[in-house]
Amino acid sequence: MAKPQRQLRYDWNDVVYFLEVARQRNLVRAATKLKVDHTTVSRRIRELERCLGSTLFKRSKSGFTLTETGLRLLQYAEGMESQANAIVEAIGVETAEAGGAVRIAAMEGIGSFYLTQCIGDFNKIYPSIQIELITDTRLLDLSRREADIFVSFFRPQGKRLSVKKVGEFRISLYTSSAYLDGRAHPKTMKDLEEHAFIDFIEDHIYSKENRWLSDILRPARTVFRSTSLVSQYIAAAGGQGIAMLPSYVAANHSGLRPVMPELFTTRDIWLSVHEDLLHIGRIKAVTTFLEKRFAADKAFLNSTWNKTGGPTAIAKPRRRSESEGRAAAKT
Repeated sequence: MAKPQRQLRYDWNDVVYFLEVARQRNLVRAATKLKVDHTTVSRRIRELERCLGSTLFKRSKSGFTLTETGLRLLQYAEGMESQANAIVEAIGVETAEAGGAVRIAAMEGIGSFYLTQCIGDFNKIYPSIQIELITDTRLLDLSRREADIFVSFFRPQGKRLSVKKVGEFRISLYTSSAYLDGRAHPKTMKDLEEHAFIDFIEDHIYSKENRWLSDILRPARTVFRSTSLVSQYIAAAGGQGIAMLPSYVAANHSGLRPVMPELFTTRDIWLSVHEDLLHIGRIKAVTTFLEKRFAADKAFLNSTWNKTGGPTAIAKPRRRSESEGRAAAKT
């Protein structure tokens, strides 16, 4: 006769401590959210690990990261939280405001020049939700909770990901008035061969979606390359040459002016979340806000910007091939 399995017993309240540490990745921040001392949080986590017979977090100087066991527990813990909130809703009591940390991963340019402003507006509506923005060139793994939300220019592939196209943006040639002073303003593709360009470093481009300049031309002379879009923007604004910049970047500097605005390319904007997080209140608050913001900013994201810093009304572009872009410039 098989022995009955030993039933694990633990304090359900410890799951609340576990959830907050998983979200904050720091004992002191978790304690602040829970309104207790950080030693209490540490003790409750150790007790939960003892009762479950498993290590739930890896401790390091940079903070707490979930182990494989911790990741599995997180799915159930968030389910418990969701059901607890559903009980409150079912009996007609207003739920507390969503709170906690949400980590968004994005490329440097859209993160710094666009999302940061969006986050400022979001914080006015949801002051109890702390946004953490990661701008990284490497691909982060949503399934391992390296980030909660991913804003990308390509459709990510992965198991149990909820992926949605939420917009697109226009990328055009820009330079400064200082650069054009004393130079002939380019009007044809042939004219562009006489000018200096700013671009990405080819062997450090991890995805084809970041190859912007090559969509429309292969410049004869490139004077500066960088993995950083911010550096390219500063170089163009400082008069070093012509750069391919998104509308949301060029709009930040009134000294930048478009060069042959009929030459452009577009990129899609994708919003990705792991399916296990879709029911979490703070995640839903962020994704809903971003979807509405991208929709509201559709005209802005698909405009070019003139030398006075204002938008130039241009019909919504379609993505052009390199040959199409060259043909259009010659006509």
